[in-house]
Amino acid sequence: MSELPMTVRADGLPERVTIYEVGPRDGLQNEKTLVPTGVKAEFVTRLLAAGLPVVEATSFVHPKWVPQLADAAELMGLLGEAGRDCPVLVPNERGLDRALELGARHIAVFGSATETFAQKNLNRGLDEQFAMFEPTVRRARDAGLDVRAYVSMCFGDPWEGGVPVEQVVGVGKRLIDLGASQLSLGDTIGVGTAGHVTALVSAFEAAGTATGQLAMHFHDTYGQALANTLAALQAGITTFDASAGGLGGCPYAKSATGNLATEDLVWMLTGLGIEHGVDLGEVVATSVWMARHLGRPSPSAVVRALAESGA
Repeated sequence: MSELPMTVRADGLPERVTIYEVGPRDGLQNEKTLVPTGVKAEFVTRLLAAGLPVVEATSFVHPKWVPQLADAAELMGLLGEAGRDCPVLVPNERGLDRALELGARHIAVFGSATETFAQKNLNRGLDEQFAMFEPTVRRARDAGLDVRAYVSMCFGDPWEGGVPVEQVVGVGKRLIDLGASQLSLGDTIGVGTAGHVTALVSAFEAAGTATGQLAMHFHDTYGQALANTLAALQAGITTFDASAGGLGGCPYAKSATGNLATEDLVWMLTGLGIEHGVDLGEVVATSVWMARHLGRPSPSAVVRALAESGA
């Protein structure tokens, strides 16, 4: 079996995309067993060596909420200079303070498109969350940091059901107005479908947001992540979040299963002739290595296929 698919270029797709690797943060945040800090550091290092241009390292959240990431400062110390270019998630000004102390150059904030999830995840209402983000984003930008904004529950919410497209656009626009350079639109529970993706991108464009400011963060709960990715590519999106081995979920949304696997995304992009700069074999080897540390096989279809074939 070949290690790579045959390339057949399709019309109307971007020439190149950026894969934003979230495995070390989003992928590991919900693990029940604590992963040693040294293993996390090697995970990040291996992913960078595999050619992933952006690897989100960790999150400066309170250990009570995400105990798996309580070692954020220690991890950044182990990563050294390379870690300063790895984005870190900060929930508020206290998290930003910790990131600044360690010399981080890129941060991300995590907002919600729905009232219920904002209350459960941020202990703030849908409108109240912006008051929390404003000083964090302003101070980060004043310090010369790049700021990304995640928006969760963009395609559906387990408590509220469907989320109006205009509501998602409204939240996203407010985050851009605060100073976020990029929005990552999250299908947190994996219920989105291709037409929904197209409609959401079109609505952002109609509201004056360029596709270059948008990224997509798909979950594969219902097997739709790659179909949704193709729809986003056709709509002009060029940044996609993915998690090595398909690790991850959301600790505050029990129906949220694994992220789009980096390997599955790379396989599809390679087949479409879209440049990405990632060594598939190295990422697969890294996911197999991490799966051994976690004590279970990778959920990624491509990892399973290549690992079983001996590729």
